[in-house]
Amino acid sequence: MWVDEIVEEIHRLREEYAKSFNYDLDAIFADLRRKQEESGREVVSLSRKPGTTARWSGRPNEIGDDA
Repeated sequence: MWVDEIVEEIHRLREEYAKSFNYDLDAIFADLRRKQEESGREVVSLSRKPGTTARWSGRPNEIGDDA
């Protein structure tokens, strides 16, 4: 079976990172949030807001509409 060295390295690094927090998801999340805040980069939300209009038609989006 073929093994991708880059993917293997990512798995190894992810395992080391999780292990450094004793696999505590709350601690991992807090660390990632802290790093995000320290980065100084703008954080944006790409989630849809209710009541927005469809991109081209100008009609209101309805839940369940297909694009």
